[in-house]
Amino acid sequence: MFKLNLKIALRNLWKNKAYTAINIGGLAIALAAFILVILYVTYETSYDKDVPNYDRIYQVGRSLPDFKTEYTPAPLAKLIKDNFPEVEVAGKMTPTWFEFPINTEKGRVYSNKALLMDFKVARMLNIWPDAKSVDEKDPGFQMYVPKLFIKELFSDKKVVFPTMVGLGPKKDAQPVKLFGTIERTDEHSNIKFDIVSLSKDIGLDNKDYGTNNFRTFIQVKDGANIEALQQKIDQLYKTELIKGGMTANDRRIAGRSVIFLDPLKNLHLRPMAGNDTNYKIVVALFGLGTLIIIIACINFTNLTIAQATKRAKEVGVKKVLGAYRFNLTFQFLAEIFMQCLLALILGLILAEMMLPLFNNLFGIPLSIWHGNTALFGQLILILLGVTVISGIYPALVLSGYKPASVLKGNMQTSYKTLWLRNSLLAGQFVIAIIFIAGLLIVNNQLKYMQAEDKGFKPSQVVFIKNIQFYNKPKDFESARNKIMKIPGVNNVTVASDIPDGSKPGTNNYKLESKELSMDFLDVNFDYFETLGIKLKSGRFFSRDFIADTAVSAILNETAVARYGVTNPVGKVIRGCNMDYKIVGVVKDFKAQGFEATVAPTIYAIKNPCNEKKIKIMVNIDQSSMTSALAALKSQWSDINTLDGEDFRYEFLDELYGKLFKKQEQLQSVFFFAAMLTIFIAVLGLFAFSAFTTNNRIKEISIRKILGATDFQMFKMLNTFFIGIVLIANLIAWPLAYVLAKKWLETFAYRIDIPLFPFVIAALFSTVLTVLTVSIQARKAVKTNPADALKYE
Repeated sequence: MFKLNLKIALRNLWKNKAYTAINIGGLAIALAAFILVILYVTYETSYDKDVPNYDRIYQVGRSLPDFKTEYTPAPLAKLIKDNFPEVEVAGKMTPTWFEFPINTEKGRVYSNKALLMDFKVARMLNIWPDAKSVDEKDPGFQMYVPKLFIKELFSDKKVVFPTMVGLGPKKDAQPVKLFGTIERTDEHSNIKFDIVSLSKDIGLDNKDYGTNNFRTFIQVKDGANIEALQQKIDQLYKTELIKGGMTANDRRIAGRSVIFLDPLKNLHLRPMAGNDTNYKIVVALFGLGTLIIIIACINFTNLTIAQATKRAKEVGVKKVLGAYRFNLTFQFLAEIFMQCLLALILGLILAEMMLPLFNNLFGIPLSIWHGNTALFGQLILILLGVTVISGIYPALVLSGYKPASVLKGNMQTSYKTLWLRNSLLAGQFVIAIIFIAGLLIVNNQLKYMQAEDKGFKPSQVVFIKNIQFYNKPKDFESARNKIMKIPGVNNVTVASDIPDGSKPGTNNYKLESKELSMDFLDVNFDYFETLGIKLKSGRFFSRDFIADTAVSAILNETAVARYGVTNPVGKVIRGCNMDYKIVGVVKDFKAQGFEATVAPTIYAIKNPCNEKKIKIMVNIDQSSMTSALAALKSQWSDINTLDGEDFRYEFLDELYGKLFKKQEQLQSVFFFAAMLTIFIAVLGLFAFSAFTTNNRIKEISIRKILGATDFQMFKMLNTFFIGIVLIANLIAWPLAYVLAKKWLETFAYRIDIPLFPFVIAALFSTVLTVLTVSIQARKAVKTNPADALKYE
């Protein structure tokens, strides 16, 4: 019986080759897209899953009045471990905020992701050296590097550890012992490093609760009450701050919880101290992939139901011969399973072909066949799910025909499914229209971000990488004067931070009676002129005023607004244990992009809380850019006497442009998703209109005999489908509007939702419908009525 059913299934599929190809092809394309989405979602949600006790590791953070931070004081880890038995391990780590070169006889490599880490944290996070034995009681620092980094440092494959390397410039390199390697890549981890220095206590027994430079990690016992633990740590931490001199009614701790515990599994996608852009991209992609599968299943179901009348007599004969409905349902589900299995195989092939493009778009190393055993279990579930979703209703319809009716030629049962077929067709276009409108809205927001005034001009600014400190203006004067002599150079400055989206340091500042947490930047003369930032009131820092190097400060508009001061110029603001005189107010500029509002910020040339001016910025005429960079490169060893071996630079507009990368990725995803859903919807419409037109060919012939024109026939056949598409637009518009509004709310600076994306989506879907249906209608309209009616 199975063999017979298999033959019938294969013959039916071969007999209707066009419909079979459309069914399987559309589903295969959708499955290929969904496989890529599943790979991406699995990758993004499995950061650090190779870490033992992954579910019991938490990062300790602090919630301040104006923001949250993952940075905590050095003694907090020991305080937690000593007082709470439910905590098994506690330790800390800290990144270095500067880069430095490592020198060997064979090579020179710059590190920009160096970490200092307690041995306890290294064990907790599975970052452990390859050495057979490690002295965990060593109070000094043991430096290790990943194996991949070794290849760049040493040409000889057989390196005997420990070995000596030099840190810093070649002329004044500091000899440091390199203890060995670590077998680890950080591409799939929240903890990224190219060098790690391990020690018993990287805080060196620091007991200062006022300085927050460390990230604290804890591992709790199985079954620990995290909420209760969080409250207990919070109370103890506040007690220590009060012991250190902070008042109990201080705004930083009064009437609120300060400490929070952030699970390790949340750090990549939804960190409490950070943005959740990655999470939104994952959710958006998974939603798009699911919608694509749904539209493909709708297409499959619709075409299968449309073909039902051709199988009616087969069902009638089988029922007369004793077949039960259950047997027929199982048979038709088996046929649909065969088609879905073939579609899945084709989908895997297509996914493999598209994978390099997908990896390049998202900058990730996904693979279908290597290190992805979970995927094959997921594919089985996808196959079964698609088979059930696509096949259960058609199977029930096909197996439900009544033998007496269908053998007499009564096919009225098929008309009972007309409402469903129309609804499914409309549903396909609803999804396609949402994608079209969504693509246009995403594109508009991206264009707005690229064209909108950022408040500064990064287009002709070059950021020169450097390891020399220029904390005092006089330290930078020599280098500045030499750079300014190069033709085409307009301005030069040095600062602690550049406007590339990175978050500067924060501290509390008091103006009059109000205290506010503000970002602070340590800058030099010409900082605002170099970046093209506009002055609102007062003046910029000037060499004509000696006090500017010691006690002057400049605020931005947001800071002035938050303090509620009408005219702050000339007033005194206190922070970092010193008083500043406000000499100017600058207009806000979007240093951290468009997703976050401009933070209240203070700029000073002298800043005891910072003193890490290391980032050089040079404003160069566009017409002289090439020659100026060549001159800088040739003169760099003379300009920068400490760090002159390598001239390394980046364009500031390219660095700032990286803030738009996630949105550009989303735009690309929407483009491909829109094209894919439109293609699948048109495929379904093409097949469905062909089936409908063929069923009405006798009616068309009679109408032509009675005098109907070709235009009237085209109008009759198109009107029905255009009506469905217009209804789909009416349903899709409010859905697209709500989704777009929700997405745009993630931006502090955004467009108003325009009308034209919805109009374009409606016009595009209507034109496509007319073209698709007219291609099929033309065949029927041009058919000779005598050929269509000769058997009547």
